[in-house]
Amino acid sequence: MDAYMLRPEELPDLTIEKLGDCQIESPLTHDHCKFTPDDQRVRMYSYSSDIEACEKIGQKVPSFELAGPRSKIYFDPAKLNAGIVTCGGLCPGLNDVIRTIVLALNWQYGVKNVLGFRYGYAGLTLDPPAEPIMLTEDLVDDIHLKGGDILSSSRGPQDPDEMVDTLLKYHISLLFVIGGDGTLRGAADIVNTIKKRDLNIAVIGVPKTIDNDISGIARSFGFSTAVGAARAAICGAHEEAKGAYNGIGLVKLMGRDSGFITAYATLSNSDVNFCFIPEEPLILEGEDGFLSILERRLAKKRHAVIVVAEGAGQHLVNKDCTRKDASGNTLHADIGVFLRERIKKHFKTRGIPVSMKYIDPSYIIRSVPADSFDSAFCLMLGQYAVHAGMTGRTNMVVGFWNENFTHVPIAVATLKRKKIDPNGPLWQTVLMTTGQARNHY
Repeated sequence: MDAYMLRPEELPDLTIEKLGDCQIESPLTHDHCKFTPDDQRVRMYSYSSDIEACEKIGQKVPSFELAGPRSKIYFDPAKLNAGIVTCGGLCPGLNDVIRTIVLALNWQYGVKNVLGFRYGYAGLTLDPPAEPIMLTEDLVDDIHLKGGDILSSSRGPQDPDEMVDTLLKYHISLLFVIGGDGTLRGAADIVNTIKKRDLNIAVIGVPKTIDNDISGIARSFGFSTAVGAARAAICGAHEEAKGAYNGIGLVKLMGRDSGFITAYATLSNSDVNFCFIPEEPLILEGEDGFLSILERRLAKKRHAVIVVAEGAGQHLVNKDCTRKDASGNTLHADIGVFLRERIKKHFKTRGIPVSMKYIDPSYIIRSVPADSFDSAFCLMLGQYAVHAGMTGRTNMVVGFWNENFTHVPIAVATLKRKKIDPNGPLWQTVLMTTGQARNHY
């Protein structure tokens, strides 16, 4: 079982909450779609050993509810007001998801009133940075062709009672929240407040994390685009490195606690010689340390390409792990700049000339328009989110598992960060591709 796989004993209840029984015939027809039965499930585990382990202790294999349109819905489309809010950092595909939610509500279900709350959860406060905007078909017509976020975003918690008051002010009965684990924790707080006040408001999450690190979800939108953009940066670093005697191309990529972008970008460009991720310790010194191996690499090949995730090697540079950003994430020190200077110092001390080129494309990567794969993925995520919301499901996110779209309780998505297993096939493939596993420089 991979390290990022959730184990049966740590899983909360996988049942999806509902506001009530669905009694309204869906405006969708069998001519347009195939309805999904409520009892259809997607097993969490694929390996026979994991399935047998569950059966051995008499436990059912954990499974997610399958996403999709239902034949009966909870909300009356003619009376429904929906809202959308985006939180956290930018991510390729944000506009695609917003557009799809608006068009699916409009075209498929006949919901005409969709409000977009500006600047994240701050837009749901009683004194917002900007008033919400009506998201019409014309307004969202071409936003999927652009990067960024038409609604803009922000970080940081807000008072859930105040946010629920805002939902009531605008008569919102269905709220779509697009964001990462911190955003989803905020969504759970909103749900708990709604329950305490015995209100009929559903909250549906669409998981947004460029780092692909939300648990219970195999892939998040923006990740494919990020890997593609990172690959271009690595190609540049490789050419710069080859173009100089003892040339070194160093690229820092996003990945606060998980190295998925760095690992996949490395595999997409097999010219990388060293790949460092947060899940594995970065050892600099000693005969088998990175600096000595890099020196041997240059002596043999006269160039090297290094890719490092922003969260790697923090034990070397971050002396204060208590500092947090507005979303509650640990603030990391800049490992890229540290490595650049440390490498220069190492070779200067030894009298070995090197030509260092340092590339940090982080903010460029996350602000670009989604690639074709992510655009299609965003469209499906948005449509499945609308299908779930119209049935009165709540306190859940739309996930993707074993090549199926699923309904995942927010409690699962926020349980822990998904990480690369250092002993799993992904990281082992990276090590074999870069040559780090063989240490043959």
